[in-house]
Amino acid sequence: MMCSTRPLPTVVAAKRPRGRPPKTLQERNEGNRRQDIVKAAAKLFRRHGFNGTSTRDIASAVGMHSGSLFCHFASKDELLYEVVQEGLRRALARQTIVLLATHDAATTLRQLIRSHFDTLLGQSSDFMHAVLYESRSLNTRQRNVIAKLQGDYEATWMPVLQALSSTGYLQVEVPLARNLIFGMLNGSAQWFNPKMGISIDDLTDAVVALCIHVPRQSQNRT
Repeated sequence: MMCSTRPLPTVVAAKRPRGRPPKTLQERNEGNRRQDIVKAAAKLFRRHGFNGTSTRDIASAVGMHSGSLFCHFASKDELLYEVVQEGLRRALARQTIVLLATHDAATTLRQLIRSHFDTLLGQSSDFMHAVLYESRSLNTRQRNVIAKLQGDYEATWMPVLQALSSTGYLQVEVPLARNLIFGMLNGSAQWFNPKMGISIDDLTDAVVALCIHVPRQSQNRT
């Protein structure tokens, strides 16, 4: 009896779709709950301070049992770490948009200052308050990570300041100018109130006027 030489049928494996599989409804709900917790924590940390806010307070703010909070974060410390990172992520995202545009150095500096004020005093202000005033409660490893992110954020200002310095528009040493500028900007979180009748654009114009000196040669041309 002869054996058949007909080839066996080939089973073609179904191709896996590219990218990550879509999240399930439960995963989306869990992600939303986590974001709600982070936002509520940022607001409460600003209002009462990290030490003055309990996990019970945070859970209550999002309508959860206090124990349920630990399904999302191992501790209040970890939650603070996430709040601080979120603040810096938002700041870096805004800054990236500014730096992708092509402008002269003076315009870029103005937009960087405006972007920083938006992050510091706008809708992200609760997160940035944690960055400025609550990150001291983080552990050493966490503080080192945050310091690296802050360093990356501030370092992108240096080429802009150096360009202004080389053309005479900035008459202070660049590292000192950077420190003074961030001191002015961050200090506004302590006293700025929209009810004062001062807009963020007004603040931006004031800082630019203090930082940029128009060289005499350029004044003569105008």
